[in-house]
Amino acid sequence: MSGRIRLGMVGGGTGAFIGAVHRLAARMDDRYDFVAGALSSTPERARESGAELGLDPARSYDDFTAMAKREARLKDGIQAVAIVTPNHMHAPAAREFLKRGIHVICDKPLTATLPEAKKLARAVEDSDALFILTHNYTAYPLVRQARAMVADGTLGELRVVQVEYPQDWLTTPLESEGQKQAEWRNDPAKTGAGNCVGDIGTHAHNLAEFITGQRVESLAADMHTFVPGRLLDDNIHVMLRFDGGARGMLWTSQVAPGNENGLRIRVYGENGGLEWAQENPNVLTHSPYGEPPRTITRAGPGFTQTTGTRVPPGHPEGYLEGFGNLYSEAADLIEAHARGETPETLLPGIEQGLRGMRFVDACVRSNKRNAAWVTL
Repeated sequence: MSGRIRLGMVGGGTGAFIGAVHRLAARMDDRYDFVAGALSSTPERARESGAELGLDPARSYDDFTAMAKREARLKDGIQAVAIVTPNHMHAPAAREFLKRGIHVICDKPLTATLPEAKKLARAVEDSDALFILTHNYTAYPLVRQARAMVADGTLGELRVVQVEYPQDWLTTPLESEGQKQAEWRNDPAKTGAGNCVGDIGTHAHNLAEFITGQRVESLAADMHTFVPGRLLDDNIHVMLRFDGGARGMLWTSQVAPGNENGLRIRVYGENGGLEWAQENPNVLTHSPYGEPPRTITRAGPGFTQTTGTRVPPGHPEGYLEGFGNLYSEAADLIEAHARGETPETLLPGIEQGLRGMRFVDACVRSNKRNAAWVTL
C-alpha cells in the first residue's frame, strides 16, 4: 500500500453527529481519503449529503449494497468503510463489505440484537477483511495507562470495580419532539431491547473489562424507564461479578440532571486504587494503600504510554483525539494486513462487540426476572 487509505462511509449524512466525528478522526493524522458514501437511507438525502461533503456524484450511492458492489470492482475502490448508522443497520451493511474483502470500521454497539451479532461474527470469521469497533474511550492515553498499571500488578489482586456513565439529555421526552438522535434510540426496531444499556452501558462495560483485563461473567440488573411513554430504559443499575474474582457495580443513566457525559471508573486492589473520569481525561489518580494519592498526567512521573497523544502537556485531549487514535491504529492494522502481517493491537473488534451485546442481553434477561443473577 502507498498513500492514504481510501475510505467510504455508510450513514453519517446531513445532520448526523457521529458521521462528522468519524470523518474528523479519519483526517486527524492524515491517513485516509474520504472518497465514497451511502450517507442516508433516503436516496435524495444521500445524494444531497454527498454533494455537501464534496463526493464525486458517481461515488455517492443511494444504498450501501450498490456501493459495496461497485466499489469492490473499481481499481481505486475503497479499502475500508465506516459504518455510522443506527444499530439495526450495522450488521447488514457490514456483511456486504466484509464478503467483498473491504475492511469495516463500525460504530458501537455492535448490533441491535445478540442473534444478529452472532451472525455478524460469523461473517467476520469468513472474511479476510478486518473488523474494528469504535469504543473510543479505550484509546485515551490515561485509560491505557490505567490498563498497563493493572496489568503490571501495581494494584495487586483486584477487588472492586465501580463504573458509571450518567447523562441528562433524555430527562424530557425529546423523542416525541422530533429530535432525531432521541427518536431512533428509543425505537426498539432500530436500537434493540435496550436504549441506555446499549447506548452508554456498553461503553461502561467495555471500559471496565478493558482496564481490569477481567471479564464480567454474571450480573444482576435493574433497568427502569422514568419518562412516561418512553418505550425503552433510561436508567440502569447493575451488580457485576468478574471472572478474576473482582466484584463491581455499574450505573448508567440518561435522566440524571447535572451530568453531561460523566463516564467514570474506580478500580481497587489489595495494594491501592485508580480513578479516571472522562470529563477530565488527562488525569489519572493513583492511591497506593497507606500513602497520599498521586496524580498521573501525560507528562508527569509514572506516565509510561508513548503513543496516542498529540499536543503539549496541559492542552486537553479527549473525545475527538480518542477517535483519531482508533483510526490511526486502524490504518496501521490495514497496512500491516496488506503486507501479510498480524501485529498485536489494543483496537476493539468483533470479540469486544459480541461481549457488549451479551452484556445487553444479560441485563434484559436479569431485569425480566426482577434483577436475578444471570450469566453472560
